[in-house]
Amino acid sequence: MSTLEDRLIAPGATPRERTVVYTSAVAGTILSTALAYAAGLTVLPLVLVAIVAFDLYGGAAVNATAAAKRHFHRPGRTWRHHLGFVAIHVQPFLLALVVPGFTWTAAAVVYALALTGAVITVTVPADVRLPVAFCCTALAIGLTLPLAIPAALGWFAPVLFVKLLLAHLQPL
Repeated sequence: MSTLEDRLIAPGATPRERTVVYTSAVAGTILSTALAYAAGLTVLPLVLVAIVAFDLYGGAAVNATAAAKRHFHRPGRTWRHHLGFVAIHVQPFLLALVVPGFTWTAAAVVYALALTGAVITVTVPADVRLPVAFCCTALAIGLTLPLAIPAALGWFAPVLFVKLLLAHLQPL
């Protein structure tokens, strides 16, 4: 039976990995919520920003751990599993739903860039997967800069791309 921590991080995560993950999640949540609060967001958007920040900042660290690499890239896992993981990250649309100034167009572009980057990353030969993921991440960040995303959420797209393209999709 798996524990909640096995589900949040990965089975077999070491104490040091857990410390890094929770530190990243909490620090990112504090930073992001403070930025959103300073921007005048109300309670519902603040709560959503906090939840999304915890997931993305914590997830960026989680997905880089050896425990997560063993779990997500274990035998039998295919590109479909990896693309499915990317596809379930619908946070851009949740933010567009409740955060003033975060447009549906911005949400769709961020989501499409994450999925496109993932498709490209999982289809290239293994020896260039990491540099291709960096290329896709850098280009996606550049493409999201002119979008209608409130300045207080300027962290969102880059951290999402780091979590998914640079951390999750990369094997051991």
